[in-house]
Amino acid sequence: MTQTSEPHTIDLGAVKQRQQQTWASGDFSMVGARIVLVAEQLVDTADLHAGWRVLDVATGSGNAAIAAARLGCIAVGLDYVPSLLDRARRRASAECLHVEFVEGDAEALPFPDASFDAVTSVFGAMFAPDHPRAAAELLRVCRPGGTLALASWTPDSFIGELFRTVSAHVPPPPGVPSPMLWGTEEHLCRLFGDHVERLTVTERTFTFRFASAEEFVTFFRLWYGPTLKAFAALNDIARDALESDLVELAEQVDRLDGDAVAIPATYLEALATRR
Repeated sequence: MTQTSEPHTIDLGAVKQRQQQTWASGDFSMVGARIVLVAEQLVDTADLHAGWRVLDVATGSGNAAIAAARLGCIAVGLDYVPSLLDRARRRASAECLHVEFVEGDAEALPFPDASFDAVTSVFGAMFAPDHPRAAAELLRVCRPGGTLALASWTPDSFIGELFRTVSAHVPPPPGVPSPMLWGTEEHLCRLFGDHVERLTVTERTFTFRFASAEEFVTFFRLWYGPTLKAFAALNDIARDALESDLVELAEQVDRLDGDAVAIPATYLEALATRR
C-alpha cells in the first residue's frame, strides 16, 4: 500500500514571532555600534540627496536612518523591537538630529505606496522569513525612480559561517530560506525582477576586531540575539562544544598574527532604481 503525506507548510507567522523574540534578546545595539561604518558607506554610495524622504527598514538601533539624517534627509527608521528603537531615539537626540522611529514589520510596512525617495536596509530586511513579501514591501513604498540600497551578508561570509556553525548545534526551523540568500545577485534579481533597473552589486568587507577569539565569542554570546538564544537552548556540555567551534571558526579566519583578532566579513552592497 502506497502512503502519501501532505507537504510541510511553514508557519511563517510563528517563525517571525520567534525571530522577534530572538532579536529582542541580548542587545543588538552593542553589535550595531560595531558596524556603523557599513551604514555610512551604504548611504554615501547610494548618493542620498538632502531633502529626500528615506526609510530604513529593520533599522535596529538606527545606524542607516541616523546616517541619512546626517546627510540632510528626512529620515524614518522602522523596526519591530521597541527597545532598539528607544536606543535609536537616544542616539539621534544626542546628535541633535530629527529622525522618526516607528515600530513595525518589514513584511507589512505601515506607509502609503511610493511615499519615500529611497529605502535602505542594513542586515535587516534579509532576516524577514518571507523573502518575496519583504521585497514587495520595499518596492511598494519606494517611488518610481527612487533608490533601493541594501547591505546583506553573503552566504560564504564569516557571518554565514557563523550561522552554519550555530545551526549544526541548534537547527533552524525547517523550510525557512536562508537570510544569506539576500547576499547574492541571483536572489535579488529573483526578488525584484522587472520592478527595478540598474541593479548594481558590490562585495565589500567589514572587519570585526577583538582582543582574542574568545572575546569575540563572549561578545556575540552576550549581545547578539541568534547566538545568545542558541547557547540558552543547550545544556552545559553542548554549550562548551558550540563555544569551542566558534572560537575555532574565529581563529581560522583571523588575518592577524598575535593575540588580537581581525575577522573579515563579506557583505553585498546592492543599489537599484525603482521602475
